[in-house]
Order: sequence, then C-alpha cells, then structure tokens
Amino acid sequence: MEKIQFKPQIWTGSNALDGLEDIKGHKIFLVTDPFMVKSGAISQIEEKINKNNDVKVFSDIQPDPPIDQIVKGIEQINDFNADLLIAVGGGSAIDATKGMKFFWQKTHDGKELKLIAIPTTSGTGSEVTNFAVITDADKGVKYPLVTDDVLPSIALLDANLVKTAPQPITVDTGMDVLTHCLESYVSKGANAFSDAFAEKAFQIVFNNIKKVSENGNDMEARQKMHDASCIAGLAFNLAGLGINHSIAHAAGAKFHIPHGRLNTIIMPNVIEYNAELSKGVMATPNRAAKKYANLARLVGINAVNPNIAVRNLIKAIIKLRKDLKMPASFSEYGISKDEFNKEKESIAKAAVQDADTQANPIKAEAKDMLSIMNSSF
Repeated sequence: MEKIQFKPQIWTGSNALDGLEDIKGHKIFLVTDPFMVKSGAISQIEEKINKNNDVKVFSDIQPDPPIDQIVKGIEQINDFNADLLIAVGGGSAIDATKGMKFFWQKTHDGKELKLIAIPTTSGTGSEVTNFAVITDADKGVKYPLVTDDVLPSIALLDANLVKTAPQPITVDTGMDVLTHCLESYVSKGANAFSDAFAEKAFQIVFNNIKKVSENGNDMEARQKMHDASCIAGLAFNLAGLGINHSIAHAAGAKFHIPHGRLNTIIMPNVIEYNAELSKGVMATPNRAAKKYANLARLVGINAVNPNIAVRNLIKAIIKLRKDLKMPASFSEYGISKDEFNKEKESIAKAAVQDADTQANPIKAEAKDMLSIMNSSF
C-alpha cells in the first residue's frame, strides 16, 4: 500500500503575491538571505504583506545552512512570539526555515507552526518537498530531515521574483529541474502519480528553457519554468531521484561546480548507463529505456525502437546543453586532469553512499560511478 498526499496548497500566477494581502493578524517571521535584503528584492514581499500583521525579518542565512543559524532563528522566533513563518529565497533559505519549523515544533509539544514558502529560483522544488538539509559546520557533515513535519502549508509561485535571474542561474536551475524529471520518472519509487508530474514538468522545461535563456523577460515562459520546478518537486518527493544527483552531490563538494550545471555535464552518460545502451540498440530495452523513450516521444523525438529513442533523446539533450551555452564536460568547465584524477575515486565512493543512489533503476557500484565520471571528463 502506498499513502500519497499533496499537502502544500499552491498559489501560482503573475499576481500570486497578492494572496499575502488576505493574511491578517499574525506575527510573521520572514526568513530570507542577505542578498534579498541588500538588493531590496525582499521589499516586494513586505509590500504585499497586509499591514494588519507584525513582521520580523531574519536574513542571517547562508548556503548549506548550519545548525547554529537554525538555533539562532528559533531563539528569535520565540522572542518575537511568531505564529507564522514565511521563507523567501532559494533552497538554502527554504531549507533553513524548514529546520526552524521542525525543531520549534519538537520543543513545543508538536504544536504546528505554519510555513509559507516563496521560491526565488526555478530549480529546487523545495517548496513542496518533505525534506531539508542542514549542516554541522564543525564536523563538515550534512544531515537530511525527511519528514512531513517540514512541509510548507502554502507554496507561492510568482515568476516576477525570478525575472531578473541572470542567464547562467536561469539555465543551471532549469536543467536541475530537467534532471528531477528524468530521475524521478525512471526511479524505483516511481508510480502513476509521480509519472504524471514528471512527464508534464519534462515537457514544460524542454519546451521553455531555451526561451528564458534567450529572453529573460519572457514572463509566460518564466512562469511555466517556475511552475515546472514545483511540479518536478512533487514528482521526486514521491519517487526519489538517482545517481545523477548522487554523483553531482559528491562531485559538487569537491569541485564546487553549480549543482544544475554539474547535473547537466553527467546527464547524458547517466541516461546511457541506466538504459544499458552498452548492450546495443537492438538489445531488449529495459524498464528505464522504455520510460526514457516515452519522455522522448512527449517532446517530439520519435523512434520505433526504444533504445534508439533513448539515443536520440541523449543527442537532443546534448544539443540543448550546447544551445544553453553550458559546458559539456568537467574539463570544459575548467577542472584540470590532475585535479579530476585526484578526486574521482573518492567521489565515486561517496556517490555510492548517497541516499539518492537507492532509488536508481540500475544498481550502481563505485566502478560504475567512476566510469560515468570518466566519460564525463
């Protein structure tokens, strides 16, 4: 038996922020990052919050939010006596607020502290997922929180908050969404519900990412990409991901390549591995190959043989990557051969231990991770 729920209510559209005007009589703890405050972008949110509320801004957020920041936030929540959290920003701001929500509730006998998540990037899907990652900076260890207790009550998707995102960030986050679609669709945990979300999000991204790359002011495409990020989040929250993310997590920690960019570098080789194309295009297609082929058909890539369809999908992704002006390899990004060789084996071992590896459609060992890495150099 599977129990499936979709807790966050989703507000979307060009005037989604207007919904904040209907929220009254709360003490709101608004969590964001320093850039949002320094740039004045947070004022878009503050202006929409009904004046009937009392608001305190907490902007002491940094990438990979450490535990001490979360503790500091909880202390201020208590001092302020907040009864509503609003997280504004990318994955770090939303994850940190999820952590505050979780630990605050644990110290208040399970009393619920509602959270509204407002993403300012079209990539993580964190606004609708039941997990967050917090970091012990002293030990250099990341701890995942995986529980419905961190789910926001409302996910607010307004593309006006991402319209000024520069092209590199736009395509990095957008291709991360594409990775979420591909991985959740072939995941061991996939089901009819996650498939429906993954299919739709894949179509949206494939048909709109080039538009927003070339013209960031195309607000129709921006909103579609923002929605697709959320839809893909719903997919992988149900199904899980795979080794594309496992390798990206491990390699990102060593090489500090932006996450979406790193996902895109290794994506073609991961697809080839999962579809077992090394056996030849005339071999009986496995489950992953059949599912990849279905995604290919959804974006107009047709072939009678599923394995050939997967080959054509890989070619289309490589072309898309080039059109988006993204690096095709570690070396093209700027990683030297010596640096790569020094770290690749430890990256492969770390990727095997990554939680996302468990959901991959094909069991992957360190040698498989290493082969994918070498093919991506």
